[in-house]
Amino acid sequence: MKVLIIGAAGMVGRKLTGALLSQGRVGSRDISQLTLADVVPPEFGAGTTPVNAQSFDLSAPGAAARLVGERPDVIFHLAAIVSGEAEADFEKGYRINLDGTRHLLEAIRLESATEPYCPRLVFTSSIAVFGEPLPADIPDEFPLTPLTSYGTQKAIGELLLADYSRRGFVDGIGIRLPTIVVRPGKPNKAASGFFSGIIREPLAGMEAVLPVSTSVRHWFASPRAAVSFLLHAATLDTTSLGQRRSLTMPGLAATVGDEIEALRRMAGDKAAAFIRHEPDPVISRIVAGWPQGFVARRAEQLGFVAETSFDEIIRAHIEDELGGSLG
Repeated sequence: MKVLIIGAAGMVGRKLTGALLSQGRVGSRDISQLTLADVVPPEFGAGTTPVNAQSFDLSAPGAAARLVGERPDVIFHLAAIVSGEAEADFEKGYRINLDGTRHLLEAIRLESATEPYCPRLVFTSSIAVFGEPLPADIPDEFPLTPLTSYGTQKAIGELLLADYSRRGFVDGIGIRLPTIVVRPGKPNKAASGFFSGIIREPLAGMEAVLPVSTSVRHWFASPRAAVSFLLHAATLDTTSLGQRRSLTMPGLAATVGDEIEALRRMAGDKAAAFIRHEPDPVISRIVAGWPQGFVARRAEQLGFVAETSFDEIIRAHIEDELGGSLG
């Protein structure tokens, strides 16, 4: 089978690429070709699977058609600019996050005009599609109520995915990712970046700035869990989804204070002391409208699994990024 990852140079994209190259298959089907696309050339490790890495801007005219022309059987659509950047640059957010998604769906539809073609399309959405007023724990039936440009772009993407799936152009499934922590590498422009920073930097012996109150409660999962969500979504029997093609992924509801206490348990008071509280009213305003927790029964019943404690999330980061130890 042919697999395409759009947004392969991002953190989750790189980890998904590594998992696919390691396994050499999706479910029970061997991968005959793995195509990686992003605005910068994606990097990848060794493996026996043929890899084609390309530099592509999905929002550019004709880019989606060229990718889809190879008729991949499974498409992972991870490409997006993050929440803080989408809020700061309105035009860029809609061009990348909405127009790129629409171009992809249209390219798939037009590709099927000459010969039947209906790939599995796994679309990464976000819990930012929900905005206050919200219950403490949001049920599966709660309507989309985004309060940011990023959340609005993802919500529109979910609606398009459902409609193109209903019409038989794609076999789509949208997965609303929790905030993914602990993200390795350098901070990005996401408003949620501090959730990772207050763990990642102290573990590396560096100072981290906390821009919000320790009472802020949010929904989390690890990069390891995110990859498992994507792989499971690629093989799931979508007939069980009906017309509701997007799912809120399982996760862990925790406060920033819970994060810090987990860090203290895992790495001691010395690590926790690297966190410096410096309130940021812009980030605080954005985060105040975000969901705090979910009841993700639908996804859990379909076999999606995430961590159940913040200690597990930190342990996954230590194992996957720090060689399994703290030095």
